Amino acid sequence: MSQFNQKVYELLIKVPAGRITTYKVIAETLGTKAYRAVGNALKNNPDAPRIPCHRVIKSSGNIGGFNGETNGKEIQQKIYLLKKEGIKIEEGQIQNLPDVLFYFS
Repeated sequence: MSQFNQKVYELLIKVPAGRITTYKVIAETLGTKAYRAVGNALKNNPDAPRIPCHRVIKSSGNIGGFNGETNGKEIQQKIYLLKKEGIKIEEGQIQNLPDVLFYFS
C-alpha cells in the first residue's frame, strides 16, 4: 500500500457516522490537489467498512463513485449506507450538505 493511500485511510476513519467529507477536503488536508488520487485510494480500500469510503462525496454534493463504479448497484449500496447513517439524499445529491460536511482539524 502506498504512503499516500495510507494517509487517506487514516483521515477517513476519523469521519463519524452521519457525516460526510469530499475528495477535495481530503486532498487539501493532505496538502495536495490530487483529488483523483484520493478517489483511486478509496477504490482500492482494503478494509471497508472500517475505512468508511462511502462517506466521501464530490464537492458538488453529488454522491460520486463507490467500489470503482459511478452507477448501478454499487451507487445504490452507497446511497443505502449513507441514508442508514441519516444522510438525506435526493436524486443522487446530498440535501443537507452544510450540516453534515466534515472537515479535518
